[in-house]
Amino acid sequence: MKKYHVTLTDQERQHLQAIIAKRNAKSQAVKRAYVLLAADENQPDWLKDQHIKSTYQVSIRSIERLRERFVEDGFEFALNGKKREKYKDVVFDGGVEAHLIALRCSNPPAGYAHWTVRLLAQKMIELNYVETIGRETVRKMLKKNKLKPWRVKSWVIPEASAEFVCQMEEVLDVYQRPFDQKRPIVCLDEARRQLVSETHLGFTDKNGVDHVDYEYKREGVVEIFMVAQPLAGQRQVVVTQSHNSIEWAKVVGRIVEEWYTDADRITLVQDNLSAHRKAALYEVFEPKRARTILQKIDFVYTPKHGSWLNVAEIELSILTRQGLTHRVASQAEFDQQVQAWVSQRNDKLAKVDWQFTAEDARIKLKRLYPSTIES
Repeated sequence: MKKYHVTLTDQERQHLQAIIAKRNAKSQAVKRAYVLLAADENQPDWLKDQHIKSTYQVSIRSIERLRERFVEDGFEFALNGKKREKYKDVVFDGGVEAHLIALRCSNPPAGYAHWTVRLLAQKMIELNYVETIGRETVRKMLKKNKLKPWRVKSWVIPEASAEFVCQMEEVLDVYQRPFDQKRPIVCLDEARRQLVSETHLGFTDKNGVDHVDYEYKREGVVEIFMVAQPLAGQRQVVVTQSHNSIEWAKVVGRIVEEWYTDADRITLVQDNLSAHRKAALYEVFEPKRARTILQKIDFVYTPKHGSWLNVAEIELSILTRQGLTHRVASQAEFDQQVQAWVSQRNDKLAKVDWQFTAEDARIKLKRLYPSTIES
């Protein structure tokens, strides 16, 4: 019995057919496209694994792994064959990433010419930044920030520049402001989550033992918009079906008109993504209303490769660890879990105590700063 089921949308089928039509027939992506199309149970002529094996010269185990990636990680991961984190349930927040970057940019311990991925992982545990962390996790964090400890010549982030440190220090200065109810500091970030269902309901026998079926089906994706006010210990979460400038504009509208109606001015910290277009508010609201919303917000953007500076990213990782079960089948169920987590965390007034300052950055991240010209 199959554990994972492939069910493609019309758009996904068209994308796979386009790949088959355009690319070299020997490429792995083309082979995966053929297998996914053949295994699509939304089509009446879908094939069983044994038939797919003989038709496309691929092993049963490869077909099973492809179905698993499709259900657990989504269409793009399945098609492109990207490897998942081995310990994917371990999620680290922006604070851990900041510690890792600072450590990487410091001098290595005595007896070592330069940092290695293994050495960084060991040092993170030794300094009690984390209880455990794997080399692959360290490597991915460093890659995300363009740091390569195994290459001595790549000692500085390629994007390090006056623009990078200027944006970084602007965000860090914002976090040093005292709490002001009339001028709140709000952080916004987004994340995507896969929806996965079990094809058969589990049951509990007379001895109290839970029996869970292990057949899974992908049910699409949801987008999470996290709006956090770190100094007040409050956050709001919006769950949508898509992530685009229109959904972003709707969330920004709710920040001004629903959650912070008494504020005179709002400082909004967010990533500098293409979807974060001010003009999108004019596509959602009539002009006077859009202008009124924008006039109440000061936008502050984290630098490229500096998403760890966004407190909302920390809140998203806490939500993933604390508030969400491993598999959720529907957007309604997902939203229910999210809002339950939001309520309990807001009731506790759980705050984020950000201690990293611009002065700290100039010491611990000094290698990210460009050389200055003395007058």
